[in-house]
Amino acid sequence: MSFHDVRFPTAISLGSEGGPERRTEIVVLGSGREERNARWADSRRRYNAGYGVKSLDDLHAVIAFFEARFGRLSGFRWRDPADWKSCAPEAVPAPTDCEIGIGDAATDTFQLIKPYRDTAGAWPRTITKPVAGSVRIAVDGGELIAPADFDVDHTTGLVTFASHAVPAIGAIVTAGFLFDVPVRFDTDALEINLSGFRSGSIPSIPLVEVRA
Repeated sequence: MSFHDVRFPTAISLGSEGGPERRTEIVVLGSGREERNARWADSRRRYNAGYGVKSLDDLHAVIAFFEARFGRLSGFRWRDPADWKSCAPEAVPAPTDCEIGIGDAATDTFQLIKPYRDTAGAWPRTITKPVAGSVRIAVDGGELIAPADFDVDHTTGLVTFASHAVPAIGAIVTAGFLFDVPVRFDTDALEINLSGFRSGSIPSIPLVEVRA
């Protein structure tokens, strides 16, 4: 799959709409009860970037970005204005935000994960597009230093520890970070009416998350 490691214009994404989507199969029985089955193990996010286009300059930037991606052909980074940190949007990421693994004195690579949980359930989200320079790592609460103690692949979200810093047996490995969502355009045509745009209509620019 083609993926361009560039981010959609952040100023435009701030005015977008969208969020997670799940696929649930529901069968209504003769008794009126339901049987529900989750067809997807993980959610998938969809967005409409059109709501963030506020000027003709914004529109020009989107057209240029669309053409450089060849429409739906190539994926790219997207900042979800509601969910782009290991912590709450108005907080500062800390190295103890998210547990990403438990040491065994041998494993030196861990995947970045953001957990979503409450008292009734939990779902671990794999993070594959962390923002360069934002990842903080701790082992048993003690923060490590990059690149001396660990290295991060910002195209996969994999954290690799240096040989002297491999987490010991039972050590809790945690992380804090900023991240983007890998997406692509969900259309091969941008149909924009400029007269309608100037009078306040909003073009549709659909995006969908990809597995990258």
